[in-house]
Amino acid sequence: MTEPPPSAAARAADGADALAAFRERFRLPLAPDGERAVYLCGNSLGPMPVAAAERVAEVLELWATLAVRGHHSGPAPWMHYHAQFAAPLARLVGAAPGEVVAMNTLTVNLNLLLVSFYRPTRARHRILIERPAFPSDRYAVVSQLRFHGYAPEEALLEVGARPGEELLRTEDIVAAIERAGATLALVLLPGVQYLTGQVLDVEAITRAARRQGALVGWDLAHAIGNVPVALHDAGADFAVWCHYKYLCGGPGAAAGAFVHERHGRDAGLPRFAGWWGHDAATRFAMGPDFVPMAGAEGWQQSNPPVLALAPLAAALAEFDAAGLGRLRAKSLALTAFARQLIAARLAGRIAIITPAADAERGCQLSLRVAGGPEPGRRAFAALTAHGVIGDWREPDVIRLAPAPLYNTFAEVERAVALLGQALGAP
Repeated sequence: MTEPPPSAAARAADGADALAAFRERFRLPLAPDGERAVYLCGNSLGPMPVAAAERVAEVLELWATLAVRGHHSGPAPWMHYHAQFAAPLARLVGAAPGEVVAMNTLTVNLNLLLVSFYRPTRARHRILIERPAFPSDRYAVVSQLRFHGYAPEEALLEVGARPGEELLRTEDIVAAIERAGATLALVLLPGVQYLTGQVLDVEAITRAARRQGALVGWDLAHAIGNVPVALHDAGADFAVWCHYKYLCGGPGAAAGAFVHERHGRDAGLPRFAGWWGHDAATRFAMGPDFVPMAGAEGWQQSNPPVLALAPLAAALAEFDAAGLGRLRAKSLALTAFARQLIAARLAGRIAIITPAADAERGCQLSLRVAGGPEPGRRAFAALTAHGVIGDWREPDVIRLAPAPLYNTFAEVERAVALLGQALGAP
């Protein structure tokens, strides 16, 4: 495949990019030819911040030189290592610092919070999710229903796109919530739908569910660090997310959770208790009775996984330095540029599933190749062979996610040009 040089439009956009310097703060993978790849897969795993190696090395050195004393000494004592993440995470999800905590992994956190926020009764026991939900979320919900003795065939409500459409409609979700009414115990939806990249209206859906007396949880795996979220003001009851996608916290990074302050001081709320969720002031008294910490920290199980959290400290420093407002503006510009190129060069060959409206899309563009899964797989393989790293989701979706911290307009143009060549476009 031949690759034309960047256009004047791409060069101008990159030249005016106020965030351009952040690209060099990340280690980007290499293409088969040994050059830097076009990495458009931060929606699945973010690249490594350069400073992550330093943060991990710092922890290892303290372990080697201080051993157990590292819990109380050094620049970030391990005893309270997780506390440094509360403020930056709260800024990213629109919460108070006491409402968020870095702990565990995403589905572990989901199951722990479902213990507290799915409290079914014979009359009110149904859970509403989207179709298709990310499999792990659906597995967790179905397992909770069965644990409580309810058949998923009756108790699980799924809202999908209308026939012939790709996207969820807010009015359809609200209508399903209203139809379920007093039978609805919980709504669990994604901030950004993983397959289509559609941003859901957190505030409107949360408000609709609470009007019916249902609790509301959000999976922000594809939303945090990608789009603005205001969990506290929206009134969400809880949320969970991972840190290895847009937040670049490393493979399998420790995850995060939000619990609204109206629940955070409810010591009587059912939960699975663990030592690190116990009141910090009396934790080492080693008493037999669990007294939860106020706020989201009261759902912790064990002491923080310091080595797993160290890369996240480096990543969040980059997010704070860039600012979510500037990141969001560049993200919208990158995806708008991609949409314009696809419309101009690949009309009729590529369908963009992701919404066009700014409020309804983040970094990810989900593409479907005309002709079905096989042409799509061939095109995806061709992109990969020429150093464009995205991902494939069955049955027929290519996901490309230009991220504002490290991607350029020239890279977006190159990806579209290579996709066009793979499809035989002139």
